[in-house]
Amino acid sequence: MKLHDRIFLLLGGTGGIGEALVDSLARAGSRVIVASRHPENIGHREGVSPVHLDLAAIDLDQQLVRLSEAYPDIDGVIHCAGQNRFAELAAMAVSELDAQFSVNLRSAMLVARHFVPRFRKAGSGALVFVGSTFGSIGFPGYTVYCATKFGLRGFTEALRRELADTALQVVYVAPRATATEMNPEAVNELNRALGNHVDSPQAVALVILKAMENDDRRRFLGWPEKLFVVINGILPRLVDKAMLKKLPVIKRFLNTGVLQ
Repeated sequence: MKLHDRIFLLLGGTGGIGEALVDSLARAGSRVIVASRHPENIGHREGVSPVHLDLAAIDLDQQLVRLSEAYPDIDGVIHCAGQNRFAELAAMAVSELDAQFSVNLRSAMLVARHFVPRFRKAGSGALVFVGSTFGSIGFPGYTVYCATKFGLRGFTEALRRELADTALQVVYVAPRATATEMNPEAVNELNRALGNHVDSPQAVALVILKAMENDDRRRFLGWPEKLFVVINGILPRLVDKAMLKKLPVIKRFLNTGVLQ
């Protein structure tokens, strides 16, 4: 897909990868409508329009109707929003589980449900979803986050196949560990202790844009993470054993109880 002269609705554009995407899209000649619960916190930039949208709201579908009425020329949506908490399952409140499902998965489904008929009527449109390596590999301490990202990966795959006879594009991009403010210090220390590679938000944003330009159906970031995704799919017991060896280190940081 071309990026110049496109109008993208960006969900999750106020920090980390999303914020880097705003700058990258603007430089590529796109107009970016950044949706946030607090649009007043989005700084003024040429070609960037902040709007209010609460992805966890019960009435998200109605909010989307009002938004697309105000911006009828949207021809692409990038879902880059996400919530998580690095903690044992038993330590999480029900409200924390609900928040992750609402933002990470339910909102993606409602956004697609809203825009697919509009894009189909227009004859074109792009739906881009930013997932995670943890959407393919279950990781201790991220049980709920993994569940939502596994769900997002399955949802986008099914949606892409459902729309295979149309001109609509469905792209799924799965970053690995990324240095964002969403990470508490416990997670940063865990990544260092495990020797995990950590990408910058700017580097991830560039890969997402490249995947969009190349019309990739799916793109996984990082090596050896891409290899682990394949191994986990065909020989999960090997990954089970590798995780078991890392579990004492993971639990040392897991039990800090720090929100992410």
